[in-house]
Amino acid sequence: MIRQISIFVENQPGSMMKVTSVLTEAHINIRAVSTFDSPEFGIMRLVVDDPARAKESLTKEGFVTRITDVIGAELKDEKGNLNHMFSILAEGQINVDYIYSFVIREGKAPVMVFHTNDFEKAEQVLRAADIKLVEESEL
Repeated sequence: MIRQISIFVENQPGSMMKVTSVLTEAHINIRAVSTFDSPEFGIMRLVVDDPARAKESLTKEGFVTRITDVIGAELKDEKGNLNHMFSILAEGQINVDYIYSFVIREGKAPVMVFHTNDFEKAEQVLRAADIKLVEESEL
């Protein structure tokens, strides 16, 4: 299991830079990022090397944050692997709420990071299909 931090930011120029500045000053490494926006605000989802310290640093600066669990599935960079993973989850009746990836892992396979409504079942069906799941310590 991987922990991600979600940060609510205003939808205006420089708002994401303010988040990354706080994390830079706290010496926190950002490993993956995904954003979602609406007319008024955005949500940044980050995988970082120290989620608890990131939350503490951002909260101290007035940001609304939340740490949640996500699953990291290591997929070889080959055609059809993402579809294969989605097929396994669909067969297990597991919904994927959102997904993003990070690929730069010093010679390691890309990781698809996703949130689901049933972590235990998702991990079970993916492991049964020999999909390698990545723990936070392996990032």
